[in-house]
Amino acid sequence: MSQTLVQKLTRTKPIVATADTGAESAPGIGMEVPHAPGGLARSMGLFSLTMIGVGATIGTGIFFTMVEAVPKAGPAVILSFLLAAMTAGLTALCYAELAFRIPASGSSYSFAYATVGEFLAFIMAACLLLEYGLAASATAIGWSDYLNNFLANAFGWQIPTLLRTPMIVSSPDGVVFNWGHVNLPPIILVALCCLLLVRGAKESARTNAVMVIIKLAILLFFVAIAFTGFDAANFTPFFKGEGEKGLLGMAGVTAAAGTVFFSFIGLDTVATAGEEVHNPKRNVPLGILAALGIVTVFYLLVAVAAMGAQPAHKFEGQEAGLAVILQNVTGHAWPALVLSAGAVISVFSVTLVTIYGQTRILYAISRDGLISKGFHKVSQRTATPVLNTIIVSIVVGCVAGFVDATFLWDMVSMGTLTAFIVVSVAVPVMRLKERRAGTYKKGGFRVPLGPYLVPGLSIAACLYLMVGLSHTTRVIFSIWMAAAILTYFAYGIRHSRLNKQ
Repeated sequence: MSQTLVQKLTRTKPIVATADTGAESAPGIGMEVPHAPGGLARSMGLFSLTMIGVGATIGTGIFFTMVEAVPKAGPAVILSFLLAAMTAGLTALCYAELAFRIPASGSSYSFAYATVGEFLAFIMAACLLLEYGLAASATAIGWSDYLNNFLANAFGWQIPTLLRTPMIVSSPDGVVFNWGHVNLPPIILVALCCLLLVRGAKESARTNAVMVIIKLAILLFFVAIAFTGFDAANFTPFFKGEGEKGLLGMAGVTAAAGTVFFSFIGLDTVATAGEEVHNPKRNVPLGILAALGIVTVFYLLVAVAAMGAQPAHKFEGQEAGLAVILQNVTGHAWPALVLSAGAVISVFSVTLVTIYGQTRILYAISRDGLISKGFHKVSQRTATPVLNTIIVSIVVGCVAGFVDATFLWDMVSMGTLTAFIVVSVAVPVMRLKERRAGTYKKGGFRVPLGPYLVPGLSIAACLYLMVGLSHTTRVIFSIWMAAAILTYFAYGIRHSRLNKQ
């Protein structure tokens, strides 16, 4: 029976029950979880899943974006982190309910496909691909700074400028091309992540958990030392005022919140692992909420310690900022050496899990027929999508090696905020579909205070942060969305598995 255009755009995936999830069949809501050869293997528990979430967040927002955010907000950057955390918290509740009902690979994409339809799901997938790809590139670039700081403090040697600066650079006068330059360390990092990921998700998760524990210990080390140089005068004036560069008052806080918000990408990463975790209906919601709690506490601790130890005006353009703060506070190089070594390990885990999330989203889209089937071919030996991982790593490595990170931060935030909005919309839509189908049941994780209040507040908060992003970011994002729409109508709508059923 032929479908109309509207029916094709709004068709949703039916649920397929599996013994592992205990899911019940319900029309219009759900996913597929393969257990046959060629599918992903369930190999992770709650601890590994939570560490994936923490690994994807702590490191990006603290190790790098203080340099980008503090010049915008001044000492009030602490409010920026709180604002971003509150927005992420509202969305985390929505993620937790959807992850309980739809424990599938693909995260926001799978949630959208099961609720609001195929077209919006594909648009969501485009946002996620932008979000994860650029986040992996940006964190790999930051890794290069800390690696260089570590080498300088440990051996008195630095990577030559020609091999640690990108070709395409942002400057006050516009885009500058430094021909012959390449940022080699990020390319090497992405290659190492690729090798680890093709070996298997279980091995990658274990390695990530070890690196995350080291990361948390290093950040506690930073807090303890930075507080010895704490000066309350660094918080005065708290808001940027007249005569200072950038935005003033809450406008600066909002702009900075939009910049750091991408660091909460870890919530989305937890949800991408729905098909590779034991008991996902229990562990995915718990993993999301546990990761958010750990991340928020550490972000605020480090932000307060860093602002107390160094005046706001010194953050702008500072390379390997946290390491420099420790060196200035103590007057010795060894604390900076320890922190730089920890950052090198920490950012490895961030890059690893963001590339992992990117590949799992592509896997889910490909399995649904909306992009080439090559992205969901899984190795029989390692149970990982090898070709998918290699392609993603090549793209991420090229961006990280040749493009300045300044271009990437706000674009990642835009993708993350859009994903969070769709997730928030999906909650009331899912509940409405369940009630209409007569399958609504109490029990399990539900967003508190009904299906509209928390998702509505989440949407409003995300839109508020979007206002603070630059005009250039919105223009580039619009171009990306236009390309996604063309791709869907040129390929996805005809090759969709639902189109053939």
